[in-house]
Amino acid sequence: MPSGVALRVKNIEVIYDRVILVLKGVSLEVAEGGIVALVGANGAGKTTTIKAISNLLGTERGEVTKGSIEFRGERIERLSPAELVRRGVVQVMEGRHCFEHLSVEENLLTGAYARKQNRAEIARDLELVYEYFPRLRERRKSQAGYTSGGEQQMIALGRALMARPNMILLDEPSMGLAPQLVREIFEIVKALNQREGVAFLLAEQNTAMALRYATYGYVLENGRVVMDGDAESLSVNEDVKEFYLGVGGEGRRSFRQVKQYRRRKRWLA
Repeated sequence: MPSGVALRVKNIEVIYDRVILVLKGVSLEVAEGGIVALVGANGAGKTTTIKAISNLLGTERGEVTKGSIEFRGERIERLSPAELVRRGVVQVMEGRHCFEHLSVEENLLTGAYARKQNRAEIARDLELVYEYFPRLRERRKSQAGYTSGGEQQMIALGRALMARPNMILLDEPSMGLAPQLVREIFEIVKALNQREGVAFLLAEQNTAMALRYATYGYVLENGRVVMDGDAESLSVNEDVKEFYLGVGGEGRRSFRQVKQYRRRKRWLA
């Protein structure tokens, strides 16, 4: 990983309802200004990892029972989600979760609720959001519930940006979106990272897209990190290609073949 670690997760375990062990010794790091991908199949534990960092597990009767989570050297696992936002860590949840009855612009302004800046500063940040998301400028007075899935994902990202984050925890940004919109969202993530210095931790099933834009990646399987490395190396790794991209040494495989080959994963042997 590059020098200057912003987020450090050390050997955390997460239990739901005091009996169901979901995460088993997960460790990861996100560098300052980095983009890190957390990839794996559905149910691997990606969303739980994100919620453990943002302290939203309590809403689902989950808790971190072991390990530690640090942001810029400070333990944060006992802070409230609101306190984390004030420290610069913002989660964009899976499914976007816009306020459907509010307008697009009203949704964006809710992201600045925890800030103490004056109206002029907030107006400048709103203009910045519209520069990254010109489609939202066109729909600014529209009711959010009547916007498309891609536009709602833009609203969720723009709302997070209004909080002036140092790090965004982005959960399944490609879910339910057409491939062209997925590329558009990831290009905006890249631009925010490069121009604004925002670090990203991406939990994503679309392994190919996530590794294309990330600098580093972790593969999660059954609640454990089973592989990690720079994104380029992971994208050409034969196991990752076979089990998550559907491509092996003999070319592209069918879903049934991939499912059968999962039984011989070297990291689970």
